[in-house]
Formats: sequence, C-alpha cells, structure tokens
Amino acid sequence: FLLAARKRKKQTTSNYIISLDYEDLGRDSEKFFGKLRANFVGTDFTIFDDGDKPGQRGAAGHTREELGCVTYQYNVLGTRGPRKMTACIPAVDASGRSMYRPRSESDSLLDRVKNDKGLEEVLVMFNKPPRWNEELNAYCLNFNGRVTEASVKNFQLVTEDNQGYVLLQFGKAFAICLSSFDNKLACE
Repeated sequence: FLLAARKRKKQTTSNYIISLDYEDLGRDSEKFFGKLRANFVGTDFTIFDDGDKPGQRGAAGHTREELGCVTYQYNVLGTRGPRKMTACIPAVDASGRSMYRPRSESDSLLDRVKNDKGLEEVLVMFNKPPRWNEELNAYCLNFNGRVTEASVKNFQLVTEDNQGYVLLQFGKAFAICLSSFDNKLACE
C-alpha cells in the first residue's frame, strides 16, 4: 500500500483528498497527505501538500505548497486518439531542496507551464506519443509487459531533452495518475 484518494463530494471542481491510510481519508486526519484539484473542465490539475490554504482563517501550521501540476490538451474536434498531457514538478538541487520559488501568490507551476516562462526551476514532462500499430489498429506504447489492457489512460512521461528515457509510467506517481482517471469535458 502506498496512498489512497477519495473524491470530495459537492465541490464545484474535481477535488481529491490523498491520504497515507486507505481507511482514514479525512482532511483533518493526521494521515492527510495532500490534495489534487482540477479546473472546471478537467484539463488543469494542481497538486498540493497538506498545508493550509493561504489566508485561511484559523489556519494552524504551514501554508500549503504546490507539489506539481498536470495539464491536458483540449480535444476540440472530439476525435478518438491519444491524450496529450504535460506534467510539471519542482526541480531539486544537488542537496535535494526544491528550486521552485514562487515570485508571488499568483506565480503557480500551471502558469509557468502555460506561459513557457520560469521553467528553469521546474521539471517539465510530457506524455510520450504512441505509435499507430496497423496489426492492432490502435495506438501503442511499449510498457515491457507491465500494461495488459489498452486504455486512453495509459501513459509514459518523458522530457523534451531525453524522449527515450521514461521518467514515469502510469502507476508510479499517484497524483499525476489520479488526474488521468478524472472526467475531462474538453478532452473526451
């Protein structure tokens, strides 16, 4: 067991609680690990740690920090095919400290990725494009036996510099993978 998540009900956008305990999934729990929040159409996701919302009344402890973001490209034509996603996490220096330093409250990882600015402090990954397989009549990626069923949710993340080296496959980064399951009005 690694992590568990529960989608919060009665929210205007998709919002997941991430916990270290699959039976204790409360926001006030000691096992609360963080959260994943989506925009209204399900194309942009932000990953937060267990801190408090900035300016929250009665907030005890530390202010939450962004741990990453995931963005899915709009599918305006509604065509079936592979999703296009970008994921971003703070880069770390040789000592393991985060290099991401927000310049203001509105300076988010998501804004940096969308505006293609300030990316020297972050690691930007995108999904490796699958290849069309004529025999199977489907898009395919080589998961070396790990994936047994074809799905639009399967992905491998690589960087622009080294597209041959897979940094993450579906199932190895909980919050990024969790974003893949959520409904995406603009991408389906």
